[in-house]
Amino acid sequence: MGINKIIMNDTLRQNDSEKEYAILRLGRITRLGDCEAVLGKENIRIFGGIPGELVKARIYRYRKNKENVISGIVDQIIEPSPYRIVAECIYFGSCSGCQWQYIDYRYQLELKKQIILDAFQAYEFLKNTNINNVIASKKEFNYRNHARFSVRFEGQIGFSNRITRRFIKVDECLIMDDKINKTVSLLQNKVSETTSMSVRVGVNTDNILIQPKLTNSNIVIDTGQKFYTEKFYGKEFRIASPSFFQVNIAQAEKMVEIIKSSLNLSGSETLVDAYSGVGTFAISLASSVGKVIAIEESASAINDAEFAIGDIDNIEFILGKTENMLSSISDDIDILILDPSRKGCHPDTIEVVLEKSPKKIVYVSCDPVTLARDLNMLLSEGYSITYVQPLDMFPQTYHVEVIVIMDR
Repeated sequence: MGINKIIMNDTLRQNDSEKEYAILRLGRITRLGDCEAVLGKENIRIFGGIPGELVKARIYRYRKNKENVISGIVDQIIEPSPYRIVAECIYFGSCSGCQWQYIDYRYQLELKKQIILDAFQAYEFLKNTNINNVIASKKEFNYRNHARFSVRFEGQIGFSNRITRRFIKVDECLIMDDKINKTVSLLQNKVSETTSMSVRVGVNTDNILIQPKLTNSNIVIDTGQKFYTEKFYGKEFRIASPSFFQVNIAQAEKMVEIIKSSLNLSGSETLVDAYSGVGTFAISLASSVGKVIAIEESASAINDAEFAIGDIDNIEFILGKTENMLSSISDDIDILILDPSRKGCHPDTIEVVLEKSPKKIVYVSCDPVTLARDLNMLLSEGYSITYVQPLDMFPQTYHVEVIVIMDR
C-alpha cells in the first residue's frame, strides 16, 4: 500500500470499477510540492513522490473550474529515491498538514531551492539570479507555535484533510510545539461545545492562548485568553487572538539577523516596514536606524506593536492598507521592507514603490511565484538584486520563505 493509503481510498470516492492506475517516471517538483509526470500526451501532477522515482499511481479525472483535470497519488513505489524515508507521524497520509515527511530533510531543502529557481525562470530579468542555499530550521519537528484544530464527534480534536475533507482525530502533531500537544491531551474529547479551536503558545514564555472560551467543568486549564506574550529578539511582544505572528520563532529571529547584516546600516536611515504586523521587523531594527515608519491594516496588530515598543521613540505606525498609505509618506525612504501575504503585493503597491524609489528594498515572501512576479516588475524599472536568501520556516512541507535585497 502506498504513502496515502487512507487518502487514496477517499479522495474522489470512485467505485472500484472506475479505478485507474499507471506506471510513471516522476519528473521535477512543482510549486505545490508534488511531481510532474507524463500520462499519454498529458502533463499531470503526482502527489506523494520524489523526482526520479518510478511509481504506480492512482489516477483521478475530474472537473474543476469547468476544466478537465488529471492528477494522481502514489500507490506503490517501484524504484524508490535514495532520499525516501519513513514518515515519523502515525497520521501522515490521512492528515494533509505535512506533505513531505517521507523525504529526507536535507533533500527537502534542495527541493525548496529548486521551487524558487523554477519560479524565477519564468522571467527574463530573474533567470540568472544567484540564490543561496536554503537555511535549515533548527527544529525539523515541534517548531510551530500556532495550531488551528477542527472539533468533531462529541469533542474530538483533530484536522480536516484538505483533499478529502474527512476529519482525522489527532492526539499529537509532530510539527507543533510540545506545549500545544500537552494542551490537546488535556482537552481531547472535552470540547464538544465548539467546532474549531485555536491554540497559540509562547515558545520562550509560559504563555498560552486558547480560543474560544470553553465552559466544560471538566476542563482543568484556562481558556478564552485574549492574547499571549512571546519574547522575540530581546523584546516582549503581546499577540492578540486576531494578530498574525510567525509560527517558527527561531527562524523568524534568523530573518531579522539576515536583514540587519545585509543592509550595512549606518544608524541614520529612514526605514519603512510595510505589512508590518505586530512590528517584529520594525521594532527589532529600530535601534539600528534613525526612523521607522510601519504600515499595517490590522488595528489589533498595531495595538500589539504599541505594547512591545516600550521606550523606543523612533517608530511611527500608520493604520491602513499598504497600497493606500505608502503614498502618504513624505520622508525620503532609504529602506523599504515588503512582507506581504502569500498573494504578494497589490499592483498599486508596486506602482507607489516605483514612485517613491527607495534606495533599498527588502522583500520577504512565502510564495516564490508571487515573489518572482513582483520582483520582475521592480527589476524592469531599474532595481537590481544583490542578495537572495531562502529560509526553511516550515519543515516537512513544501513552503519556503525567501528574503530578497534590492537596490538601485
